[in-house]
Amino acid sequence: MTKIKNSTVLITGGANGIGKLMAEKCCKLKATKVIIWDINETNLLKTAAEFQKNGLEVIPYIVDVSSQRDINSTAKKVLKEFGAIDIVINNAGIVVGKPFAEHSDRDISKTLDINVAGVMRVAKAFLPAMIEQKKGHIVNIASAAGFIPNPNMSVYAASKWAVIGWSESLRLELERMKGKLRVTTVTPSYINTGMFDGVKAPFLTPVLEPEYVVDKVIKAIKKNQIFLQEPFMVKAVPAMRGVLPTKVFDFVAGNIFGVYKTMDKFKGRPAKEAIPEKSKK
Repeated sequence: MTKIKNSTVLITGGANGIGKLMAEKCCKLKATKVIIWDINETNLLKTAAEFQKNGLEVIPYIVDVSSQRDINSTAKKVLKEFGAIDIVINNAGIVVGKPFAEHSDRDISKTLDINVAGVMRVAKAFLPAMIEQKKGHIVNIASAAGFIPNPNMSVYAASKWAVIGWSESLRLELERMKGKLRVTTVTPSYINTGMFDGVKAPFLTPVLEPEYVVDKVIKAIKKNQIFLQEPFMVKAVPAMRGVLPTKVFDFVAGNIFGVYKTMDKFKGRPAKEAIPEKSKK
C-alpha cells in the first residue's frame, strides 16, 4: 500500500478543481510536503494563502507543463530542495470542445503539449529519483474519453487515449523493476469542475462531483489500484466496444446512451478563467 502520511506529494494543476481538492486531502492526511504546480499565478497564490489560513501548507510553483524547459528546471529545484517525490499526481489538463475542422494549430499543439507530453515529461523528471530509492507512485488523470470516440472533443479524446496507453506501458516497465514503484491510471467521466460546463451527461452516467472523485483517487492510491474507472458505466465501455460491431456500438452509444451528443452545447470555463500564458519574471 502507498502511504500518503509522511510522504512528499506533487500535484500538477493544483490550484483549482480536483487538483486543489487532492492537495487539501493530502495535507489533512499529514503528507510531509504537498507541492502544487500551476500555470495560473493568481490562483496558485490564492490557494496557498487559503490553505495557510485554514492551518494547512502547500508549496506553490508557477509551472507551464506544456514547456519542457519549465518542467525540467522546476523539477531540478524541487529535487534539490526536497529530494525524491513519493507521489506524483499528473492532473493538469485542458479541453477544446469544437469540431476538429475548426481547431487551430495552437488548439492542437497546446492540448497535446499539456495533456500528453506534459504528463510524460513530469513523470520522467521525477522517475529516476523514484527508481533510485526503489519507491514511488505516479498517478495519471486520464479520462473516460480515452475509451470512446466523441464528436467535438477529438483532440482531447486522442490525448487521453495516448495517456492511457503510455501509463499502462509505464506500469508494466516499473513492475519489472525491484521495489515499490506504482502507476495508477484514473479514467473518470465528466466532473463538475467548470472544465466541462454545458455538457449533457450520458444516460446512466451522471456528472461526477469533485469531492467524490478525489475520495476515490485517494483510496486508489492507498490500495495501489491499477485502474480507477468512474462511474460504473465507464467500466462497461471497453467490454462493449470489444464485443459489439462498430456500427452497433455507435448506435448504442449515440442513440441509446446519448454519448455522442454530450458536447453539442459545450461551453467550458469562461475565457477569463482559461489557462494563461506563464507570467514572465
